[in-house]
Amino acid sequence: MKNFFSSKQGIIAVGLAIGVLAPLLQFWGNPGNMGICVACFERDIAGAVGLHRAAVVQYMRPEIIGFVLGALLAALFAKDFRPRAGSAPIARFILGAFAMIGALVFLGCPWRAILRLAGGDLSAIFVILGLVAGIWIGTVFFRKGYSLGRSQKTHASVGLIMPLVCSAFWRSCSFFPRSKTIPSPACFSTASRARAPCTRRFWPPWPWAFWWASSPSAAGFAPWAPSAT
Repeated sequence: MKNFFSSKQGIIAVGLAIGVLAPLLQFWGNPGNMGICVACFERDIAGAVGLHRAAVVQYMRPEIIGFVLGALLAALFAKDFRPRAGSAPIARFILGAFAMIGALVFLGCPWRAILRLAGGDLSAIFVILGLVAGIWIGTVFFRKGYSLGRSQKTHASVGLIMPLVCSAFWRSCSFFPRSKTIPSPACFSTASRARAPCTRRFWPPWPWAFWWASSPSAAGFAPWAPSAT
């Protein structure tokens, strides 16, 4: 049976869904200048776990947690969970760090650039042109024979590391308001969090040791958790 999501119709359907949901995230309380930006949200998570001190961008983004756990569930559902590990880890790490720095300096990830262009911000044109130029430079390197080596099949436990980390983040930073049983959009934004305080209520069923390590009682506080006031 053909996978719908790998077909032309499936790709168009997913694109339409992202195109509708991303602006809705802005309407529901996400930063108005992005809606969704993987680079910016990872920066926010880095601040939430104490890796930088810019308080305005220290927030555990639920979108990244959803991407990781959703990808795991989709792979398990499709019986396509095949963890792989790449060679040259130091080179991959350095290149990834510079890619992230470039994304944050020059307006963020491609999603954010396209959303800003859709909203009338013409500066996004230069970002998209920069992405095209960067991709072209990368293809030149590949054609000249540059390679980081093949990815190799690895143990299933390796593929579960990041979902477990995101599960711990989810446990320690629930997005459920006190008075309702559904997520409040205001809880997804640092600026609006004070108007709709969040509290810890939802605990995903992961092993107890991991659950305890992610809870405030483990060290007396959880620096990445949203404030309850």
